Amino acid sequence: MKLEQDDKTIIFSNIEIPEIFFAEYLNSMPSEYLKIYLYLLFLSKYKREISVNDLAKKLALSINTINEGMQYLEKENYILRNQTGFKIVDLQEKTLHSLYTLKIEDSQSKIKKTAQNQKRIQLIEYINNKYFQGIMGPTWYSDIDTWMEKYGFDEHVIINLFDYCYNKSALHRNYIQAVAEAWGLNQIKTLDDLENYYMAQEKLMKIKKEIAKKLGKRSGLTQYEEAYIENWVNDYHYDLSVIEIALKKTTSRVNASFDYINNIIKDWNDRNLRTPMQVNEFLEKRKQQTKDTKELQNKVKKETFEQREYSNLSFLYANKDVEEGANNGGK
Repeated sequence: MKLEQDDKTIIFSNIEIPEIFFAEYLNSMPSEYLKIYLYLLFLSKYKREISVNDLAKKLALSINTINEGMQYLEKENYILRNQTGFKIVDLQEKTLHSLYTLKIEDSQSKIKKTAQNQKRIQLIEYINNKYFQGIMGPTWYSDIDTWMEKYGFDEHVIINLFDYCYNKSALHRNYIQAVAEAWGLNQIKTLDDLENYYMAQEKLMKIKKEIAKKLGKRSGLTQYEEAYIENWVNDYHYDLSVIEIALKKTTSRVNASFDYINNIIKDWNDRNLRTPMQVNEFLEKRKQQTKDTKELQNKVKKETFEQREYSNLSFLYANKDVEEGANNGGK
């Protein structure tokens, strides 16, 4: 016998969403995927089945968005695939499991960390009150510990990390992790390191804008073109004064590419030319060498031509003498 539930009872029913969802997971979930997740919660309560096409129509989303959303929810462990479909993950149990993964420390190391722990507590309280209105999710505690231990951030860098992401309206775990990783790769550990990094980034941005302006790229640079510039500045340690010399060399070429410019600058770096003076001296020497080579080639061509003319004349006169001798002999 097939039993159906009267749809009118939906008016008087509720779906429970744990508070941990709002504290830990809401801010990191894209809005369209959130729409899918909430509707899946609703369906799971009544153990209803639905196809991807019907779900797309019901939520006014494309089939592609539905598929991508389901992949996201499964990857982030909001849902689990089983033989018949999907199961909604208990977020409270999930969070509890991640919080209480045991870490073994001996008592001596704990004693040494007492002062450090006091600073850590003050730091977390500050972040909790300033950025989370006093209701920071519990997994943020372990995240902060991880970032400090993995990347060596001090308390000031951690505060700036949250402040930066907060001002970007991106105070969610994935974004903060991406920024933390970028700072870690740039060896940022203290506030001085961070200020130097900001100065370098500001300098790099100015160079990019100036290069785009000089090359007439009003629509801006592509991601690949910016990568070239970052290589010239960060890896080769060239400033605009050297790069501009390479840019000027594109004026004689039609549609000169960044590959062409990069080959020039890479050659200078390989030759350890660091300053505009060194580059210009090298270019002058190469120009003189090219001039000398052309003059030598012209001289060789001229001598070869004269030699050929002489040989041709000698051959001509030699033939003439033979003809005259033959004529005299005939008489």
